[in-house]
Amino acid sequence: MKKTVIRKTGRPATKKSAGRAPKRKLAVIAIGGNSLIKDSHHQTVEDQESALRETARHIADMIEQGWDVAIGHGNGPQVGFILRRSEIAAKVEGMHEVPLDVCGADTQGAIGYELQQALQNELHHRGIRKNCATIITQVLVNQNDAAFKHPSKPIGGFMDEVEARRRKTEMEWSVVEDAGRGWRRVVPSPLPQEIVELETIQAVLNQGIIVITVGGGGIPVVDVGHGEYRGTAAVIDKDFASSLLARQVKADLFLIATAVERVAINFGKPNQQWLDRMTMAEAKQYLAEGTHFAKGSMEPKIRAILSFLEAGGKHAIITNPENIGRALRDETGTHILRN
Repeated sequence: MKKTVIRKTGRPATKKSAGRAPKRKLAVIAIGGNSLIKDSHHQTVEDQESALRETARHIADMIEQGWDVAIGHGNGPQVGFILRRSEIAAKVEGMHEVPLDVCGADTQGAIGYELQQALQNELHHRGIRKNCATIITQVLVNQNDAAFKHPSKPIGGFMDEVEARRRKTEMEWSVVEDAGRGWRRVVPSPLPQEIVELETIQAVLNQGIIVITVGGGGIPVVDVGHGEYRGTAAVIDKDFASSLLARQVKADLFLIATAVERVAINFGKPNQQWLDRMTMAEAKQYLAEGTHFAKGSMEPKIRAILSFLEAGGKHAIITNPENIGRALRDETGTHILRN
């Protein structure tokens, strides 16, 4: 009979982690959808686990260089899959549909599980004993945020007009016609105001534990009074939520891992220019010009980084996951500095 081996993942430190400085450097890493799903042909759970194992290797390189990390991640495709399954089950089997905030919590648990397991396995193979924990995270939003008056984030599957009108009337959904492909539900994308579990996150980080948090931008909740929160149908940008986290834990570095190695101005034009470095002032200027960073793509990343720097952060990096190690050695990536 095969003997079960209990792996010790936590402290005390092995040789690789012994002798470190009393205060380690802290980075908040926001990983994008390409770290979870490579393309439309690789969307299964197994495909996602394979992508996360690759991402975990790059994050482990960072940890091996002496960084403590908190990791935020996207969940766009995954929450859409859950909603679609829920809609199909309701139509075919009469099952109840799952509210959007609960779908977000589901993705935090599932993606967190897959990522923490990938990290634990990778660190184990390197002889690094370090714990990793996923924290299901609520993020407070303002009920008066202008986004609630202008829902714009498409979610769930396509519907015909009759079904869309019915849901608008009976369920108070906001629906739009999507470029001739059918009708879809749209929800607000408000700015994050407060991370409800911040004290827990900070306590875990203080123990040197890797934290996976604000998954999918966090579960949006509103303050309904009397000290109570309640989930709301909205989607928070994961870069904005990760920026808020970086500010509140006073991270030394805010790193956004995305699909490109560096940021470009005049992207796709003859005068396209890749940027190795930007100051905060230069980034603001490029944003003001309004032609360099696409909305829904690079623009929110730049805005998230500016919020971090304006609050006292000193250094941010945008690069792709496979180049995290090189970017930390200042060999690639776009580095955005306070001064």
